[in-house]
Amino acid sequence: DLAGVALSPWSFLAAALVFFLAAAALLFVSARRRKESGLPRGRILYADHAPQRQPEKPFFDAELRLTGQPDYLVEAGDTLIPVEVKSGWAPAEPHAGHVYQLMAYCLLAQRAGHARPPYGILRYRNRSFAIDYTREAERDLLRLIDEIHAAGKKEQPRSHDEPGRCARCGYRSVCDERL
Repeated sequence: DLAGVALSPWSFLAAALVFFLAAAALLFVSARRRKESGLPRGRILYADHAPQRQPEKPFFDAELRLTGQPDYLVEAGDTLIPVEVKSGWAPAEPHAGHVYQLMAYCLLAQRAGHARPPYGILRYRNRSFAIDYTREAERDLLRLIDEIHAAGKKEQPRSHDEPGRCARCGYRSVCDERL
């Protein structure tokens, strides 16, 4: 029975100090992990990689016939910042296809009724790139979408510049031009 035991004020002070140091350590680790993740400050609305959650409904724009879902969507103030994560090492400059993919997420977020994102983030294994979502970038993306839709109406020759890509292609079993 500890009811009769008197604890000194130093015991309470020591316990409070231990809890304070533990909280400070957790905040430090949390801040470091956030920085390493490459995510901007803000509330993470969803993470496509979260196994415990149901997948979020992707963005869809019927007019553009475009759908997509970034890996993360971060709420920063009144805007949404799309974050696309790539598993490889960062190139000197982001790949054009990755930039267009990220710009498409910016466009889709805007067309879904959110404020226009000022930028999106491409996160590679070792580095992040903040890519500005400018009016010029939007125009380039819309031109590319039009080209893709036009090209989809006619037969396209296969590209075999990358044998590894051919080997992983989802159409390999039905392709008469596979390597």
